[in-house]
Amino acid sequence: MKRMMLSGLLLSWAVLATAEPLPPWHNTPMAQTERTGQVLDTATGLWLSADDLVERLAQAEHVLVGEQHDNVDHHQLQLWLLRQLQQQRPQASLLLEMLMPSQQPAVDSLQNDDIEAQPEQLAEQLDWSPGWDWSLYGPIVIWALEEGVNLRAANLDREEITTLYRTPAAVSPRYSDQALAELRETIEASHCGQIAEPQLSAMRGIQQQRDVRMGEQLIAAPAPALLLAGNFHVRKDLGVPLHLDGPAPVVVMLHEAGKSMPGAEQADYLWLTPAGPEKDHCAQWQQTED
Repeated sequence: MKRMMLSGLLLSWAVLATAEPLPPWHNTPMAQTERTGQVLDTATGLWLSADDLVERLAQAEHVLVGEQHDNVDHHQLQLWLLRQLQQQRPQASLLLEMLMPSQQPAVDSLQNDDIEAQPEQLAEQLDWSPGWDWSLYGPIVIWALEEGVNLRAANLDREEITTLYRTPAAVSPRYSDQALAELRETIEASHCGQIAEPQLSAMRGIQQQRDVRMGEQLIAAPAPALLLAGNFHVRKDLGVPLHLDGPAPVVVMLHEAGKSMPGAEQADYLWLTPAGPEKDHCAQWQQTED
């Protein structure tokens, strides 16, 4: 018994000794958000440390981590989290919304070879989409390849998206009326209100089938498996978890301080970060139209 207790203490000390501090913030934290860097357990209302979150996630088979795509701090925290989880137990699989099935052969080829290419060459070898900032995602991809983590595509291919745009998918009965209404509002807002009804239905179907695909890939991947995707995709009430059967995955949202806090119906944990610079996407969209 004493040996078991001593072993447990030694393990705890070893974990503490190897734990990394959180990376320094890229964005400037707001003065009134002393909780920045902490994690809200939405079920209990208790605030946790990032290390507490790691201990909890290390016990889960399937984890979804949502992000604001252009927030640098979110990507730095994702890499920090992956490193910490890898110390606690091997991370079998990492799935990315940013990868499509057509890229999987290139990923597999790199996973079977020693990585000697420069980051920019890796992006070219992977046919990385310029829509996903490689400076943000590259370190995560490289980490997975170097650690031997099973890196998997989670998104639809372009051809599948084109087909769904021409022939929209039927609405899943899993959506509540409220979820469908919010999905519609979000698609309209993302298109600055300049989207006709047929296109809106098509985009709704594409969003739905992306979530379905991410869920399928998550369950098919060796566990423990972790999916990185946009916050909307990981939402429990209308994202990937809605389309899964069996035990629910654990949902973590990286959440920008100062914005309305989602509840337990959307995520299990909210990890508070500084907000990125405000961007008027509709103004940028209008400039491209003009």
